[in-house]
Amino acid sequence: MLYNKVFYEDREIENERLELTDKGSLYFLGSNVTFSRCTLVLKVSGRNLIFDQGTRFVDCTFEVKQELKNHQQWVFASLKGCRFKGRLSGCDFGHWPSYSERAGHGSIEDCDFSEARLDGCRIMGSDPATLRFPKWPCFTILEPVARARELNSVQWPGGFRPIIVEGEYRDPPSTRAVTFYAPALARRRETTEEAFRAVIEQFDCILY
Repeated sequence: MLYNKVFYEDREIENERLELTDKGSLYFLGSNVTFSRCTLVLKVSGRNLIFDQGTRFVDCTFEVKQELKNHQQWVFASLKGCRFKGRLSGCDFGHWPSYSERAGHGSIEDCDFSEARLDGCRIMGSDPATLRFPKWPCFTILEPVARARELNSVQWPGGFRPIIVEGEYRDPPSTRAVTFYAPALARRRETTEEAFRAVIEQFDCILY
């Protein structure tokens, strides 16, 4: 399939509504572009949405109309004062230089996820205290690596382990927060939301 390539780079874009919804297009939100007070409507898969180092979003709103899955490229971008709406799963945000050199340019602060549904989404190398997370049935584990021993000391439903600090599939040391969506997690683990909540309520490092 031949894609139509749409480039945003080397400029400042203010107060615009951008519809990134054509599944036949690749959207390059490239180097040295700043989006200020824009609304970005996303209705494509992560492979159609390509960020580069130096992409900046300031006071923007992201309206995710189709679940955005496993989109790690947020860590290439700088996000400040932005709001997210819609469903995101397996996405990473923040500052993660060990992921790639380009991810050393990423950051996130003062952003609001309260109207989003996050599942398996992580904040890397940035302070989660400046962020607003979605409420239950989402729940957010703060500083999971530092609290790993405590978190893994209890029996979680369905054999779930909230943080893995050893082995090939361990969570990166720079993981500062991780948010899950309890209904989806319960389905994957063949258990119930209530079983997760009973454990979550034991911890002061979990927001819900």
